[in-house]
Amino acid sequence: QGGIYEELRKKSAREITSLDFPGYAIGGLSVGEPAEEMYAMLECTVPLLPENKPRYLMGVGSPDYLIEGTIRGIDMFDCVLPTRIGRNGTTMTKKGRVIIRDAAYARDFSPLDPDCDCYTCRNFSRAYIRHLLKANEILGMRLTTYHNVKFLIDLMKNIRQAIIENRLGDFRNEFYESFGYKSKKQK
Repeated sequence: QGGIYEELRKKSAREITSLDFPGYAIGGLSVGEPAEEMYAMLECTVPLLPENKPRYLMGVGSPDYLIEGTIRGIDMFDCVLPTRIGRNGTTMTKKGRVIIRDAAYARDFSPLDPDCDCYTCRNFSRAYIRHLLKANEILGMRLTTYHNVKFLIDLMKNIRQAIIENRLGDFRNEFYESFGYKSKKQK
């Protein structure tokens, strides 16, 4: 699909849109290139895709990439990130990533994310989930995975609401500050 070469990306987009599919996927990004190069390739590719058909960015799932992709016109994403990091003991919270396997959580009886209403956060403490993960109990991996997927579902719900309210740039800045990302200027 063109890698990080703008002319090849444009050529690919022109060729594929001539086939009139019900939607279009953008792949070959988020494979090790710097984020700014991925964003540049989206900025040259997305405008060439029909606005009235879904634009899908393959293999992208970190919160910053979801936000930045949406700002650049992407409609759909998929990624193994929330399940992979969950299985390995890392969770996403409104305050950033929490590596729940760390000893610091051995006696922490608070939920993974106090602001989250998912089943995991309503019913289990950080200490108990850490215990499950340290004991290699599959329930620990399921609970962290469930929470991470719910976190990203909620993030996308909040992104959609910010679009409706015409405040996506402000939402991005607020989210970045809370999550611990460096701030970005509105595109």
